[in-house]
Order: sequence, then C-alpha cells, then structure tokens
Amino acid sequence: MSDDGDRKLTEARERWRAERLAPAIKRNPERRPRFTTTSGIEIAPEYDPTDRHGSDYLAELGFPGEFPFTRGVQPTMYRGRLWTMRQYAGFGDAEESNRRYRYLFAQGQTGLSVAFDLPTQMGRDADHPLARGEVGRVGVSIGSIDDMETLLAELPLERISTSMTINATASILLALYLVVAERRGVAWKQLNGTIQNDILKEYVARGTYIYPPRGSMRLITDIFSFASREVPNWNTISISGYHIREAGSTAAQELAFTIADGIAYVDAALKAGLEIDRFASRLSFFFNVHNNFFEEIAKFRAARRIWARLMKDRFGAKDERSMMLRFHAQTAGSSLTAQQIDNNVVRVALQGLAAVLGGAQSLHTNSRDEALALPTEQSALLALRTQQVIAYESDVADTVDPLGGSYYLETLTDELERRALEYLARIDDLGGAVAAIEQGYMQREIQNAAYAYQRAIESGERIIVGVNRFTSSAEPMPEILRVNPAIEERQRAKLAQVRANRDAAAAASALRQVEAAAHDGSNLMPPIIEAVRARATLGEIADAMRRVFGEYQPPNAL
Repeated sequence: MSDDGDRKLTEARERWRAERLAPAIKRNPERRPRFTTTSGIEIAPEYDPTDRHGSDYLAELGFPGEFPFTRGVQPTMYRGRLWTMRQYAGFGDAEESNRRYRYLFAQGQTGLSVAFDLPTQMGRDADHPLARGEVGRVGVSIGSIDDMETLLAELPLERISTSMTINATASILLALYLVVAERRGVAWKQLNGTIQNDILKEYVARGTYIYPPRGSMRLITDIFSFASREVPNWNTISISGYHIREAGSTAAQELAFTIADGIAYVDAALKAGLEIDRFASRLSFFFNVHNNFFEEIAKFRAARRIWARLMKDRFGAKDERSMMLRFHAQTAGSSLTAQQIDNNVVRVALQGLAAVLGGAQSLHTNSRDEALALPTEQSALLALRTQQVIAYESDVADTVDPLGGSYYLETLTDELERRALEYLARIDDLGGAVAAIEQGYMQREIQNAAYAYQRAIESGERIIVGVNRFTSSAEPMPEILRVNPAIEERQRAKLAQVRANRDAAAAASALRQVEAAAHDGSNLMPPIIEAVRARATLGEIADAMRRVFGEYQPPNAL
C-alpha cells in the first residue's frame, strides 16, 4: 500500500471509530470492560491493514513449506495427506490395551499412541510397594519384554507410526519396542514413531521424573546419538508444552517454555558432540489446544517461525528440515468438565479444528468422559469420529493455512511471538532452561497464571458453561470405565514368572553393564537393550541407573 493509501486508511479508521463505533458502544455497552486472550493480549473490536503496517510478507510469512514456515511445514499440507489421527489410549494390562488399539485401528485411527501407568512412568515394577493401587490406573502397566510383546500383538510395526508418552523411562520403553521389532524380524530402520522423552517439563509441570536434571539430560542425548545411527526414522523427543499448559500456563508461556526446553536439548546435544543437522530434523513438539480458538491457531504459527529462526540464526542449521517445527496436538484435558459432560464434545471439536487450522502433523481428541475416568470405548470412538468429521466433511483441509492473512490472526501471531521472545530472553539471562527450572522461575510463572485463571472463573469474569453459568442441579451419572483391580495381582504374578524363567545370571550381568555405563559416561542405550534381551524388568533397569544418578528432590522438598 502506498503512503497516500496508508494515510487514507488511517483517517477512515479514525472516522469509523468516532462516528460508528463509539455511538454503538454508548447505545449498547460491550459485554466486558476488556476483552483479552488467556495470555492477556488485548483484543480490539476490529482489525484491518493498519495493524499490519510495515510488515514484510516474505520475511514473516512466506509460502507454505518455505522458511520461516509460519504457514506450514509442507507446500501442500493436508491436500496431499491428512494429519495422523493418533488417539491416546492405554489402561490396565497389555492384553486390555491391545484390544483397545486394534478396535481403534479398525475404526480408522491412523497412528498408535500409548499411555503408560504411573509405576511404568516412574521406573517401578508392579510389585514395588510404591506401585500399590496405581497399576494400570492411568495407562497400561509394562514391566518386561513379555508385556511389550503382548501390547503390540497383531500391530504391523513396519507400517504404523507409534507414539509413546513416556519420559523418565523413555530409554527403557524404546529399548523394549526395538527388541519386539527385532524378534519379529522388522529392521529398526523401518520403524517410525516418537518417544516423548521430554524430562525438563516434568520438573516444571508434571512430576514424573526419576533422576536429577543433569543425569536425565545425559540419557536424552544418549538416545539422540544412538537413534540417529540405528533408528533414523524415529523422533527421539517430543518437546512438550502440553503439560505446561495443563498445569495452568498461558498460551504465551506454553510457547516460550516449550521452546526454551527445546533450546536446552539442542545445546546438550551439541555439547555431547552431535552435529546440528544430524539430529535436529528428528526433534518434534507436542502442544496443547485450549479454548481460545484464534490464540491457539496463532500460537502454532508463531512457534514455527520462532523455531525456524532459532535453528538458522542461533544454531547455524543449514538443512531446512532442521528448521521445521513439526508438532502433535492434543485437545485440552484441563478444559473438560465433570458437569454436563456432553458439552465436552463441542469443546473438543472446536479445539481439534483449531489444531488443524494451525497446521498440526498429528492430533489426539479427548473423550467426553475424561474428567470422570479413562474413556469408555464408545467415548473414544466419538472422539475419533470428531477428527474424521473435521477431515472429511468440513473442507478446512482443502487449502493451506486458510486463515493466513487475517488481520486479527496475524496480529495475534506477532504478539505471541513478541511475548515468547521476552520470556526466552529472561530464561537466557537466568542461564538457560535447566538453570531456570532449578531456580523455580518457570514453576512460579505457571502457578501465578493458573491462580489468575481460576480467580477469573470464580469471579464469573470467565464463563465455563455448566460450571459457573448455565448449570443444572440434577445430572445422571454416565457409565464410566472402571479398571479391574485384579490386574495388579496379575501383573505381579507375571513379573514373578519372568524372574523365575529367565537366566538369572545373564540378567544380573546385563544390569551391571547398565550401571557401569552410567558410571563411565558411555552411551547407555546398548546396555539397556542388552538388559531387555536378558529379560531384566523395567524397574530393575531403572534402579541400576538410580544407583548412579540418584533421585531428584524438588527445591521445596530440600
């Protein structure tokens, strides 16, 4: 637009505000004194080209599939292939979870996503005293190679993409997966999938850590190095903002803290001697999709642009694939309500649509009853059907970045980027993500945001349908999934059988090699894989590293 055109538009805007907007607000006052996003970004009544004055299209947006990837990482996006529909599932023991996986694949799911129970996440076997009452409750219980073989029975590992939401014990679960593939004659180079493997966010938001940060980072870089050679198509980390958001962060904090963790992993890999373009293309991200529809779409676009520039300018990446931020999205569990659970279907549909409009590579849509329990089979199917309706009936996947160029969306994208970069500068000043976590900085920021959000709900400033407005006094209790408590005893019996039937000397020797590698600094993945082959249990392998690395105690527990 010419200077004269800019002047005329600015004058027209001011006239409209004075002659049309102000009188309209006087006649009919607006619903709230201020309209803001979850990140506190002020929302104007309208947006026009003056909000994008001075913008550089090629530098800030560009074309899909080209740097800085604001508009998407592929030139055709969903016109070529739809996102992976990866429903997160797992409960009870391996047999029950395998039945659910095969059911979901039969209904059109296109990727496997495994949820593990808390003992498995924390490196405890089902017969450990601390595991009592938790076995199979929030995910599947996996204790040995026998369990993993059962979990993956009849699933074509050479053709499917498998995501495992596992962090502290990611090295062990990856080893179990690899040995199952090996036993079936599937080459590791054929395997495709992701381990979450993002331990930093556990210290910030979720709590399923085992070892102190420095030992955990050692494990992560060992996985990077090993997989880049042996399992080249595996995404070795899914840098997760999801749980940061579930803990109560704003969208801007989720964006900033996730990327800060990503920077820390790249720094650690470089210090371990890896070359940036050797491992960076296998990094992936995992974001939350919350209720503020446009802010969530803008968040994904800002994330791609920030990451591309960081990888190119800060880390010197040359391969464009190293600059592409690819991400999985999951609808917001924290937005689901136990009241009027059918409302959750609408929430999830809007959140899923935002993920697609934001350019997700894969998506999980939550089930309507997850505020009460793990989803029933019928609820899981409805959640999958929600994705399929978006994919095949809405036509939103027929063009790339359909909201690109929206004055409002582009302004939000710019503002989220600006706020995220401010946080990143502060974290750099503190010494990076690990130091910021050790000082409690991210934790405090999230706690403050969560408190402010809850206060807004309690005051009625933020309306949650069925909770603080439009409530009903009598609601029937829906049928929910109940995990059979007998599963815990079955898992304990299976572990006893594994220990009784294996070569005890070989298992003990393999575990000593894991401990020795933890001591001497050599790559831990080969001895962990040997321990799995020797039928050592998950808890035994985790304990071998506990004896070297110790256990993490959060600052407020010291």
